[in-house]
Amino acid sequence: MIIWINGPFGGGKATTARRLHEQLPTSLITDPEEIGFILRKSVGDHPSRQKDFQDYPAWRTLVAGLCTELDRQAQGGPVIAPMTLLRREYAEEIFDALAKSGVEVHHLLLHVDSDTLRARIDSSTEIPGDEERSEKVRAFRRRKLAEYE
Repeated sequence: MIIWINGPFGGGKATTARRLHEQLPTSLITDPEEIGFILRKSVGDHPSRQKDFQDYPAWRTLVAGLCTELDRQAQGGPVIAPMTLLRREYAEEIFDALAKSGVEVHHLLLHVDSDTLRARIDSSTEIPGDEERSEKVRAFRRRKLAEYE
């Protein structure tokens, strides 16, 4: 079983995933974003480079494949995947592939009101000891606010 935790960037998905994992000791947590980082590094400056790695069909295929294999590895414990999916068609593509592989998916949406979300983003420290990189993460999250809303 996959427990996909969706919601805004900076909305508490990773925190929710960690707390859920604490309550479900046989669970696994996976970060689909890591697949995006691998794709981005692999594509480099190639002309086919996408701004958002979720726009790569390979990302969606690889995420579904990884979640399927982790579901087998977990041997009955759920796989928790905290990841923002803003495009419905991308979520459907991933979840349909999982269903075709026989993997049950529970899609949870964490909603955070705009004021609370802005406050969470502004007060976050994403990379302790590296304010410059932390601010880049906060800036990215701020840019995504309108799209989420």
